Amino acid sequence: MTWTTRETRIEALRACSAERILLLDGAMGTMIQRLGFDEADYRGDRFADWASDLRGNNDLLSLTRPDAIREIHEAYFAAGADFASTNTFNANRISLADYGMQGLAREMSTAAARVAREAADAWMAKDPTRPRFVAGGLGPTNRTASLSPDVNDPGFRAITFEDLRIAYGEATEGLIDGGVDVLLVETVFDTLNAKAALYAIAEVLEARGLRLPVLISGTITDLSGRNLSGQTPEAFWISVQHALPFAVGLNCALGAEQMRPFIADLARVADTRVLAYPNAGLPNEFGAYDEEPEDTARHLRAWAEAGLVNLVGGCCGTTPQHIQAIAEAVAGLPPRVIPEMPRRLRLSGLERFELAA
Repeated sequence: MTWTTRETRIEALRACSAERILLLDGAMGTMIQRLGFDEADYRGDRFADWASDLRGNNDLLSLTRPDAIREIHEAYFAAGADFASTNTFNANRISLADYGMQGLAREMSTAAARVAREAADAWMAKDPTRPRFVAGGLGPTNRTASLSPDVNDPGFRAITFEDLRIAYGEATEGLIDGGVDVLLVETVFDTLNAKAALYAIAEVLEARGLRLPVLISGTITDLSGRNLSGQTPEAFWISVQHALPFAVGLNCALGAEQMRPFIADLARVADTRVLAYPNAGLPNEFGAYDEEPEDTARHLRAWAEAGLVNLVGGCCGTTPQHIQAIAEAVAGLPPRVIPEMPRRLRLSGLERFELAA
């Protein structure tokens, strides 16, 4: 079968998710760092005279070195990934303002999506029996709508909901233009930021007459078991449940060993698919990640055996070797059964509240 349209791929995604555990890809930043790019690589010819330093602006590489980004996507597909996540973690006007590139946010999003789409299409051409998907990544931005960055002024906010809505809407437009199959609101440390992203996505999809699956992935910032805005995983789920996501889960901040209890909390209450892509362990004193692929894979196999997950992959420090080991570890294991939750009043503050029947 061929998967030539977005609609057929989305249909295939739903069918595949019922049959097996799906594989996300691994870290983009880790792979870019391995390339050892210098300032000239980031600038290319187009931005040779840009006023500010650009090294480290990884999203820009989708414009200046798309060949390198495509090779990374292809390495993950070769390792067994079902998804290529776009190189767009900071491709929004809020984060790109640090480089004076806020006007390029939509162009970067479109370019990154096209690179990932090309890689996915190439792999489907090699194996027409297996669909490959592109997830359009919408990162958290470098501002928080819920918290003040100034300890002396707790009422101050560095960003507004409206600013976030506009930025996320622009990025979403670019990702859709570039050909993504799903939208991934990822690394959510502030639930209000995620709500702005979900609102923007709903606006764009309604205006275009589209229905795309949405994945939401929060971040538990430490072993307290809460995100930066103070919510537990259960409360976070109730806060975003209205968006009817294709999947909800966690990524970043923690390694698999530390993340498991929080994934279990989500798996217990979420009546949708659960995704998880932890870091390759906790960072060492140099900020690097040392966990070997087989160790990450062992943890994720245990999660799968316990019936906790539907989609798995890797975040910071993970590589194609990690994804290959994970793919082998969960092969043949059934995906988590989505529970039917009784209809009750459920509210979320910092914690989950459910009114007993």
